[in-house]
Amino acid sequence: MKRSLQATLLLAQLSTDAGVGAALADSIEVTPNGDQASMAGPVNYFTGAVVVDMLFSPTEYSQASGGHVTFAPGARTAWHTHPRGQTLIVTSGKGWVQEWGKERRAIEPGDVVRIAPGVKHWHGATASNGMRHIALQEAVDGKNVEWQEQVSDEQYAK
Repeated sequence: MKRSLQATLLLAQLSTDAGVGAALADSIEVTPNGDQASMAGPVNYFTGAVVVDMLFSPTEYSQASGGHVTFAPGARTAWHTHPRGQTLIVTSGKGWVQEWGKERRAIEPGDVVRIAPGVKHWHGATASNGMRHIALQEAVDGKNVEWQEQVSDEQYAK
């Protein structure tokens, strides 16, 4: 309780300091939920019903971007790579992730999937369950993904 009171007093002091208050206002950006419209996953890069909700895009000081992606049962990405790798955080449902030439792996809520730079892979929902994940990646020279061929139904079923 004592720490909470100290923190509250510190914040009150900072908010009355015009210089610090102005610096905080210029240094922190909040994008309200829903400010960016949902979009369907482009058919060139996805199979099945996919909705992408962009969370944030690269800025002048960070090349990271993130999106919350919803896959209907059977929906998936095409094969692709990322120049700086990718991190997936599964938020609901059941899905699969697969590296080229390896067995697909099950992913579930709470799982964090780290994919190394340049690794050819796909991810999406299982055949019977939808799946949502947050996808985080960084751009190199303005590009954060290299899309490749679609995952065939035969590859998906293995």
